[in-house]
Amino acid sequence: MSKISFLEAEQFRVGPHFRIGDVDPAATPGVKSGRSASLLDNAFTHYDNDIRDLQEMLFANGRSNEQFSGSILLILQGMDTSGKGGIIAHSISSVMDAQGVHIAAFGRPTEEEAKHDFLWRFNKHLPQPGQVAVFDRSYYEDVLVQRVKQMAAPEEIERRYGAIVDFEKELTEKGTRVVKVMPHISREFQAMNLRERIENPKKFWKYDPRDIDDRKLWEEYMRAYEIAFERTSTDAAPWYCIPSDNKKYCRTVVKTLIYAALRSLDLRWPERHFDPDVELERLAQS
Repeated sequence: MSKISFLEAEQFRVGPHFRIGDVDPAATPGVKSGRSASLLDNAFTHYDNDIRDLQEMLFANGRSNEQFSGSILLILQGMDTSGKGGIIAHSISSVMDAQGVHIAAFGRPTEEEAKHDFLWRFNKHLPQPGQVAVFDRSYYEDVLVQRVKQMAAPEEIERRYGAIVDFEKELTEKGTRVVKVMPHISREFQAMNLRERIENPKKFWKYDPRDIDDRKLWEEYMRAYEIAFERTSTDAAPWYCIPSDNKKYCRTVVKTLIYAALRSLDLRWPERHFDPDVELERLAQS
């Protein structure tokens, strides 16, 4: 095996009766032990040229075709230290042209944002035609954190599940491919990551004492994720729960999903809007 294919990546798609406990965070399906490093190195870069070409084609259509509506929204939602930033750096920014990518990281809503419905602050960050947008955390915070910490009434949380499904359905009907990824890590792996942030001066800036408070609610969060998946993983906007204790493995699978999303747009280079003979003659005379 020299690559992780889209068909293999589909095994991580969340379906009916999904249970997070059935996903081993340390697993690397499709990569045999003993050769994992070389296999992952090959798999990680396998689609890079195709992704670059397809993303340029996507961007070109967005710039030159007023009727074109295609775009991609990648949502990364996981526990603290699960590698969302690493996915953005190594699976998106390192292979895509920055002018066609919009990255938005979401924390607590501002005072102004809190005055509006929970989806309001995300609208201005949605991908424009021809663009790939990446959300580091998302509106799912409002059915995960707020459910676990009981920051909203149960009936309001239930309303939000339906609002999210409708919101994502509208996006896909307008031409956006929505890919939702949970990088799934183990508690042990998170503890190792948090320890590094506490001890390594280069990582101090990443540490937030509230991460340990959330860690104490691990089981509650896992259940909240399961419920969110059950309510919002649809054919139009599926969830993928990817084992992520091996960071490169997760990043490789995400690249594969992005490649598949780009291909699904059935892109073509925009047609020319000029006569090449006329323009070549004008060039010669200039």
